[in-house]
Amino acid sequence: MITAIYPGSFDPVTNGHLDIIKRSAKTFDKVIVAIAQNPNKTPMFTIEERMDFLKRVINGLPNVEVDHFDGLLVDYVKEKDAHVIIKGLRAISDFEYEFQMALMNRKLDSDIETLFMMTSYKYSFLSSSMMKEVGKLGGCIAELVPDAILPDVLKRLKSV
Repeated sequence: MITAIYPGSFDPVTNGHLDIIKRSAKTFDKVIVAIAQNPNKTPMFTIEERMDFLKRVINGLPNVEVDHFDGLLVDYVKEKDAHVIIKGLRAISDFEYEFQMALMNRKLDSDIETLFMMTSYKYSFLSSSMMKEVGKLGGCIAELVPDAILPDVLKRLKSV
């Protein structure tokens, strides 16, 4: 059984993230979507809210679960007895950063592989940060965020 970890901040989960999750679920026996607690970011949504959002949007994907972690990703991957890290790529600029991270993770544990998945072309421009900025300024985010969480995201964006 091959378990893969798809880490990220998911603040909040977007349709681009969901695209990678669904495709990963077809590729691996088990996928753990793991919310990373990044001390360099100030999230809009709490860990609990992000976990709830993810659980709602993965409904119907029996081999996908949601979790969160703090600390080194490679330690979390080992703890979950996984050997694959999934990273979604939108553009060349993503690749440069993620490639460096993959090499560092390989240095820390050579048994862990990183799999880069290109997002669907229709989400190649999409990031949580960009979506939040558009939403805060009153732009339409309906096609950027899964329907199951759209009302919650809009409510929060209007309150900031």
